[in-house]
Amino acid sequence: MEKAAVSNALPLHGVRVLDLTRLLPGPLATQHLADLGAEVIKIEDTGSGDYARTMGKVRAEVSQFFVAVNRGKRMLRMDLKDAAQRGEFLEMARLADVVVESFRPGVMDRLGLGWETLKQGNPRLVMCAISGYGQDGPFAALAGHDINYLALSGMLEQNAGPDGTPALPNLQVADLLGGAQQAVSGILAALIGARTTGAGRFVDISMTDGVLAHNIMPLVAVNNEGRSAAPGRDLLTGGVPCYNVYRTSDDRFMAVGALELKFWQAVCERLGRSDLAHRHWSLGQQVGGAEAMAIKSDLDALFRQRTQAEWTALFADADCCVTPVLRMDEALQHSLFRERGMVSRQVHPTEGEYWAVAPAIRFRN
Repeated sequence: MEKAAVSNALPLHGVRVLDLTRLLPGPLATQHLADLGAEVIKIEDTGSGDYARTMGKVRAEVSQFFVAVNRGKRMLRMDLKDAAQRGEFLEMARLADVVVESFRPGVMDRLGLGWETLKQGNPRLVMCAISGYGQDGPFAALAGHDINYLALSGMLEQNAGPDGTPALPNLQVADLLGGAQQAVSGILAALIGARTTGAGRFVDISMTDGVLAHNIMPLVAVNNEGRSAAPGRDLLTGGVPCYNVYRTSDDRFMAVGALELKFWQAVCERLGRSDLAHRHWSLGQQVGGAEAMAIKSDLDALFRQRTQAEWTALFADADCCVTPVLRMDEALQHSLFRERGMVSRQVHPTEGEYWAVAPAIRFRN
């Protein structure tokens, strides 16, 4: 029975994480670790605590933002400027596997809790520091937010409308990809290393570095053409009619992702425009060129003739990468997520009923 219980445990069962982070990147990273089975102890200061507690509407005690990124954690308050409580933290770190912090570089050292100190008490410890610009370099001490990291890494310039004005995505790419996901990857790799060699590591996560490292298509354009494409004119940003967004008669939108020729041909057949079936980027159509934009204009007019629901029904069995552009409230109700068990109604102890999104990683024995 004991062996069976262990085999059914989540992969990070037995891993203890001390979480000193605030707001979005760090808390989501440690929530992912909790979802993978780690014991996460969230440590907040004895004052206002994590700023996320009061960001946005608060029903009773904390915001839905705080609820969304702190699932499955133990909560603890400590004043790390107090010598006695700092000593308590050092003892906790001695018994922990991971410490995650998101202060500006140097703060942990000034508290007497820097890497050199913590690893002396626990040589197997993994310490992860998430910051905007990394632990060194010319911007290390500067303040910033997601918008700044996107701007400096060349991503925001490409996320623009037809007039070239950058649009702010409501998915915080630097915080979530550059910060949270990079931190999880680094921590997991360092944990494997610690268990293999007996030596922990310091994991330096720069959110700006993380976005730059994933900004693949603009990098490809620079290597091919000497500069990135004009906003809205690259292969995946609006430069081809087969991969674009179209407004419907009810002012909703359809997403057409027919990047491969076979899918584009199926789209053209379903639209009754077989004359366009061989006018595709893979057959020499210039990305962002006059022909591509002319076809895009034709499809703009065509999609304006029906509602989103009508287009969704028309393409339901076409299997050619055409889907409705849903609002979040619609996505939560969609059969795709409901039947996969990705969404559910939960009850928070102080905030009442709310929509909860399940961990996206599934394991099977």
